[in-house]
Amino acid sequence: MAQDVADEPGEDIVARAKKERAGKRNPFSRLALFIRQVIGELKKVVTPTRKELINYVLVVLVFVVIMMALVSGMDYIFGWGVVTVFGDPTVATTAG
Repeated sequence: MAQDVADEPGEDIVARAKKERAGKRNPFSRLALFIRQVIGELKKVVTPTRKELINYVLVVLVFVVIMMALVSGMDYIFGWGVVTVFGDPTVATTAG
């Protein structure tokens, strides 16, 4: 069964309606709406328990240590490769 396209609003119609609705509000009412929405979202926030917080901190620290080891290892390997290909920059040949 085919859907009737006229029943569904197009994206441009919805965007135009939102624009008109936002245009009708003054800046103070938009600010008040924003603040009400922020307070509503803050009421949804759940603070973690002490055990959860310690667990989260440990997970982050382990991840950071692993990433530091990975980046340090890659730095050492690429540095060794550059020295192997181009030579040791600390060895200077002096013509004299």
